[in-house]
Amino acid sequence: MALDVATAAEAREILRELWGRAGAFKIGLQLFAAAGPDLVREFTESGLKVFLDLKFHDIPNTVAKASVEAARLGVWMFNIHAFGGSEMMRQTVKEVGEVCEREKMDKPLIIGVTVLTSANRETMAEIGLSGEVETQVAKLARLAANCGLDGVVASPKEVGAVRNAVPDANFLTITPGIRSNRATADDQKRVTNLREAIEGGSDYVVIGRPITQANDRLAALEKIVSEFEEVN
Repeated sequence: MALDVATAAEAREILRELWGRAGAFKIGLQLFAAAGPDLVREFTESGLKVFLDLKFHDIPNTVAKASVEAARLGVWMFNIHAFGGSEMMRQTVKEVGEVCEREKMDKPLIIGVTVLTSANRETMAEIGLSGEVETQVAKLARLAANCGLDGVVASPKEVGAVRNAVPDANFLTITPGIRSNRATADDQKRVTNLREAIEGGSDYVVIGRPITQANDRLAALEKIVSEFEEVN
């Protein structure tokens, strides 16, 4: 469940409404910029599984050190951009693993971001990348796996490509862009519904605005789940 809101108060309100109904809660750039690491620590210390979605992308040393601090916050999962390259990813995995072992912390899942769900072939061409999105996602997934990451973030449309590129069943695929069957896509271009994502092989799905912006958030969540259950 994506806590893509502007204040800690809004995030806490969503938690009260959906506690026990969502497997984990995602804190992204907007909420982190507004409330900072203290809110992350508050949630993790309450027993909440937190996916810290800050998409670290910088020189290897900077990303590795930032990732260590994310681990110290007690998050369940965080992500880094696979576009940062193998040195960045390998150093992050190494330093996080060493610190978690030394400080006796649970090691969080480290997930590589492939191609954002707001992007398409035209977006890629603007930044000098040719070819199909699916091909780029597969390349980045293979690179992330070779660097020791636990999985990747990818559109539901590319889950099959990730599975073909990395046949390891333990390599996770996290898919944002989940919508109700009748919802709009907003600014995301490669979206799908919960049934298609799960049947396609997604391990975890991220749902945000279709629920957080609903008048009745619990009802919106149950609607998305029911659309999946109706055909299973």
